[in-house]
Amino acid sequence: MLVVRPAEIEDIDPLFSMIQDAELGLSTLKISKDRLTERIEDSARAFDKENARPRGQPYVFVMEDTTQAKVVGTSAIYSKVGGFQPFYTYEIKSVIKKSEDLGVAKEIHYLDLQTTHSGPTEIGSLFLSREYQGKGNGRLLSLARFLFAAQFLERFEAETIAELRGIVHENGHSPLWDAVGSHFFQMEYPRAETQTIENKKFIAELMPQHPIYVPLLPEDAQEVLGQVHRRTIPAKIMLEQEGFEYRNFVDIFDGGPTVHCATASIRTIRESKILKISDIQSEIPGDRFLVSNRSLKFRATQGTLAIEGENVVISQAMAARLNVEIGDTIRAVKPTHRNRTQQ
Repeated sequence: MLVVRPAEIEDIDPLFSMIQDAELGLSTLKISKDRLTERIEDSARAFDKENARPRGQPYVFVMEDTTQAKVVGTSAIYSKVGGFQPFYTYEIKSVIKKSEDLGVAKEIHYLDLQTTHSGPTEIGSLFLSREYQGKGNGRLLSLARFLFAAQFLERFEAETIAELRGIVHENGHSPLWDAVGSHFFQMEYPRAETQTIENKKFIAELMPQHPIYVPLLPEDAQEVLGQVHRRTIPAKIMLEQEGFEYRNFVDIFDGGPTVHCATASIRTIRESKILKISDIQSEIPGDRFLVSNRSLKFRATQGTLAIEGENVVISQAMAARLNVEIGDTIRAVKPTHRNRTQQ
């Protein structure tokens, strides 16, 4: 039985051990054990705090296989980016250059560095152990964050973003980093990627502030702008189904796209329904849903429900996973949009 719940202090050792398998490009996971401990402690305080507002708190979740008492995945939602450590991104802009004498007019794209101190909510840090991938488990781990946000919208900003992993080769080289960042930072891409988690001060100190004209970049660096790593394509499709869209913002290191959506318009948040538990039975035939309780002691899972109006019958196994009983209310949503066209 798989349950998504808030990360706890006791999860630090198994969680740190698990994320050692994370690949290059997953920078929010490539952190020290001390930094992970700080993040989990900050997250625990955020979950414990009543009536919180978005001030940059991390809400870190883990997926647990309850039959084995084993942590098998993690994801997070950060209430706000920016603040003491700004959020940096490139916006791809364009300008028309023309000459009446030569009869030439051309649109030139350039990278414009954006620095944000009071930014949107961000989702990230998604990782699922390989043996648990498939069967909708990755979707549950990702979308459970939105079920939590749907219940506690006041904790998050009006807009949510996701930075998708860009093109990084297996040898650790990023075409965009090799073309731009490496000339100013004098370090390899993997080190720069992890350094940003510990301290972003070096970006302000070393990153060029002037526009970078895209045609002046090597061809391979131009080609990766706004492109995702092949293993990130499923996540990109899922977020597009949730309403996220690309708006010409890319990561300053690997060129991966940043996608945006109004928080209240995210499909899982918008379509989720509150249902009252009218009965609990041993087994429930019915449609499959993503389901959560409505508590700060958050629990989310997936399974079949029997819905009658605003009432619902759930299984005993689901009730145990969610820590709910007859008379309680739950939040439920279909795993995919009812009019889904992308596979």
